[in-house]
Amino acid sequence: MTTFVDRVELHVAAGNGGHGCASVHREKFKPIGGPDGGNGGRGGDVTLVVDQSVTTLLEYHHHPHRKATNGQPGGGDHRTGKEGQDLVLPVPDGTVVLDRQGNVLADLVGQGTTFVAGQGGRGGLGNAALASARRKAPGFALLGEPGEARDIVLELKTVADVALVGYPSAGKSSLISVLSAAKPKIADYPFTTLVPNLGVVTAGSTVYTIADVPGLIPGASQGKGLGLEFLRHVERCSVLVHVLDTATLESDRDPVSDLDMIEEELKLYGGLEDRPRIVVLNKIDIPDGQDLADMIRPDLEARGYRVFEASAVARTGLKELSFALAGVIAEARAAKPVEEATRIVIRPKAVDDAGFTVTLEDDGIYRVRGEKPERWVRQTDFNNDEAVGYLADRLARLGVEDQLRKAGARAGDGVAIGAEDNAVVFDWEPTVSAGAEMLGRRGEDHRLEEQRPATQRRREREAERDEAAKEFQDFDPFA
Repeated sequence: MTTFVDRVELHVAAGNGGHGCASVHREKFKPIGGPDGGNGGRGGDVTLVVDQSVTTLLEYHHHPHRKATNGQPGGGDHRTGKEGQDLVLPVPDGTVVLDRQGNVLADLVGQGTTFVAGQGGRGGLGNAALASARRKAPGFALLGEPGEARDIVLELKTVADVALVGYPSAGKSSLISVLSAAKPKIADYPFTTLVPNLGVVTAGSTVYTIADVPGLIPGASQGKGLGLEFLRHVERCSVLVHVLDTATLESDRDPVSDLDMIEEELKLYGGLEDRPRIVVLNKIDIPDGQDLADMIRPDLEARGYRVFEASAVARTGLKELSFALAGVIAEARAAKPVEEATRIVIRPKAVDDAGFTVTLEDDGIYRVRGEKPERWVRQTDFNNDEAVGYLADRLARLGVEDQLRKAGARAGDGVAIGAEDNAVVFDWEPTVSAGAEMLGRRGEDHRLEEQRPATQRRREREAERDEAAKEFQDFDPFA
């Protein structure tokens, strides 16, 4: 059974926004009291949060589909719909978020670091919020926006200061077990270690983490063995430690050729050239191992490596190695640039930025792209003529019609709002003010006129009678 997973594909879907409500207030002796439809609730977000207690992506390997809850629709009497509950997904420290094309979306390092993987949809406005002096009784409400849905890839890169690299059975797990309190599986056959092991080491006043990276053999950078799966775990390490087996029983191997092979694989993987290297000649408790270590040590030091002899079984040479690693790590930490205070960069909107674009495509369709037009289209109920007219008014105020005219669009030309896979397409019929004259005064209800004060209605009727009488007096039947 798989117990460690460091790469998964996750399908996330945020919650949809609740629809707004179109309602008219009614009570005894006041049957039509005006619009009182409430707004819909916001859909829940899908958020990734770094949790130090989580060490693997196994949970998402078994359950890759995650969805937040939807917002509830609004109700009458100005009742706002309940917001959807955010879905919080804990991930290990060092998780990298990518899209399906391999582009990095976020690098999550540090307890509590968050990334919104899916944005919840906005709730639609109810007709009470849409009412205005010109539109006193809207007979429609806006729809809730759909939540963001996308596929992402999570990759775990171990956050450690030291990475132990070397051939299988070189003694990496044994070293980490005696340097720290980690208890990895140890055996005398290749590929005993199938997952990276982490341990915490204290050397004087320096505390650092050490990781055992398994499975490096010739061809690892191209996917042979287990190396490609775990090479990513050395990317964040400050120091690389080559663990060389000085007591190998394989006649075609020796510590120097092992070192050259591992270095070649690290070079092919790339990005690790600047990391300091330390060489550990392991298993010197075996007589042949000590003799071989004495033989090759001058050659390795001539190459510029710092060389240490150690034995995990006899526990010799460990203190010198531990403090040497602490010194290198302290230097690496001191060399890191000091994080400056967050600078707020203000980028004002360009004076000629309309917030949308109009382009003529090869098939003769004029495509409108922009955050506002596309959002308004998603919120429109196209089964309601009044809602369609309201959308037309908004697009006209934004300047979409003017831009279509400038782009050369004529009556009957096709216009698409949105991306190709999810666009609203219609034949354009230009108007003076987006059809307001044709449809009349949208959103007015003559029944509401009857609710005006009686004195105001009486004055209006008297004014109408006076005007009619004046017209009659001026009428000349013989003219």
